[in-house]
Amino acid sequence: MKREIPIVITLVAGLFMLIAFFVPHPQVRNLYEDMQNWAIVVVGCTYVLGVANLLRINLRQVSRRERDWPFKLVLIAGLLVTMAVGFSEWTHYTDVDSRFQWIYGTFYSPMTATMFSLLAFFIASAAFRAFRIRSVEAMLLAIAAFILMLGRVPLGAAIHPAIPAAADWLMEIPQNAAKRGILIGAALGVMATGIRVILGLEKTYGGGDGA
Repeated sequence: MKREIPIVITLVAGLFMLIAFFVPHPQVRNLYEDMQNWAIVVVGCTYVLGVANLLRINLRQVSRRERDWPFKLVLIAGLLVTMAVGFSEWTHYTDVDSRFQWIYGTFYSPMTATMFSLLAFFIASAAFRAFRIRSVEAMLLAIAAFILMLGRVPLGAAIHPAIPAAADWLMEIPQNAAKRGILIGAALGVMATGIRVILGLEKTYGGGDGA
């Protein structure tokens, strides 16, 4: 019963949401919107569970002095301090001069920028290993990647104005076409997964193995 009940609830809720999307009746629409609001509440509860799980795992590792435990201690301290400041300012945490925004702008934003700046080196390293020119397609991919990387930095414009223009064309035409194809495939995958969940074929959310 522990697995069957979640499957039945998912089946009924999923079928109702699919049908209600196409039914304009006021009572159906009201229940449809209520269920969406319930889903938001459930998502909020998952954030609480995520924070509790993060604290549980990291506190255990800090208490046991496991590898990199000082960094985990900094993570816990940063989490608790940020939460305390945010809750203390209540609805004013979004104000420009709030202490929460100061923490966000002073610590979080620079660390995020640092992580993204490091990605450039990982991308260049991966491109060097992956773009081995062994076919015509690989050569075209390597040339396009080189033009894009060169056109996104000031050096490209300094060499020739056509390089940034070529990079923009690659992003707007070939890249968009490939991205739309990938998005269509991802959307079909989401639909297939949703149907499997609704029909009870995907039982992992109930603690079992998917069929």
